[in-house]
Amino acid sequence: MNYPLTGYHHITACAGGAQEDVNFFTNVLGLRMAKQTVLMDGKIPIYHLYYSNAKLEPGSVMTTFPYSRKQGRQGSGQVQATAFTVRKGSLPFWKDHLKRHGVQQEAAQERFGQSFIRFKHPSGLQAEVIEDSADAREPWTTPQIAKNEAVHGFHGAVLSVREIGETERFFVDALGFRKTGVDGPYHRFETGTGGPNKTVTLQHEPDRPAGSWTFGAGTHHHIALWGADDNALTEQKAIYEELGYTDASEIKDRFYFHSMYCRCPGGILVESCCNVPGGFLKDETEAELGTKLHLPPWFEDRQDEIMAQLEPIRVPETATAR
Repeated sequence: MNYPLTGYHHITACAGGAQEDVNFFTNVLGLRMAKQTVLMDGKIPIYHLYYSNAKLEPGSVMTTFPYSRKQGRQGSGQVQATAFTVRKGSLPFWKDHLKRHGVQQEAAQERFGQSFIRFKHPSGLQAEVIEDSADAREPWTTPQIAKNEAVHGFHGAVLSVREIGETERFFVDALGFRKTGVDGPYHRFETGTGGPNKTVTLQHEPDRPAGSWTFGAGTHHHIALWGADDNALTEQKAIYEELGYTDASEIKDRFYFHSMYCRCPGGILVESCCNVPGGFLKDETEAELGTKLHLPPWFEDRQDEIMAQLEPIRVPETATAR
């Protein structure tokens, strides 16, 4: 069977303050600012910020909702950490770099023979840099982070689950992943060629209480897998329905891409999405990407109201085109 989704498109989390989020992803992780827009559902003005590697490739796009109105509850049934690939041998740099920025970090560990460091966003979100020299995607660089140490994109999400079986069945039967290894509490699943951008890791935590599912600072919201077009999303929705995963949403217009959502049995929300013509360049040029706030057409009549309620942010010049 040919499955329509081929890897990650983006991963989305709820941060706390908007400026501390910008500082973390641009200055600490060294990503480029790809887009400033707002949450496209609901009536409360909330930033939706996008960060990426040099070419805004699918599977390098980290997005956040700075949601300081409410604290989320971390737990099982959530993304435990987002893992970003870096070149093999670069972890000593990252240990020192994180220390210079006062970022709380754990000692280097190994998972399936790959070394990684796990560390924390100011809101409590967890991220990792994991060594994988097979990732040839072009990283964004900054005055502090050179190409040899820079982030290439996602290796994949680490998902906390109380039980493996049903979540495994979802990723294998509904999404076309294959199980490729077990390492202690970690269960690895890969799609396509496997490796960077095509790996999901389940972290078995049978005694961990469930995390919250609503928007809340300090929690991941969903992972998004990439399909070629709307037909791919329609095919994926049909697979969900055939297998009995009947809570798949309708296809939604996110202006820069189209999306469809389904919550897997372990609790993690999985989005299927595809780019639309123009993508992130629909409303600004390559040189302008990430430099100013853009509202979707259906919010344009609320521009003054929305702008008045959002915390102003400053994006470092090193995080935009140059």
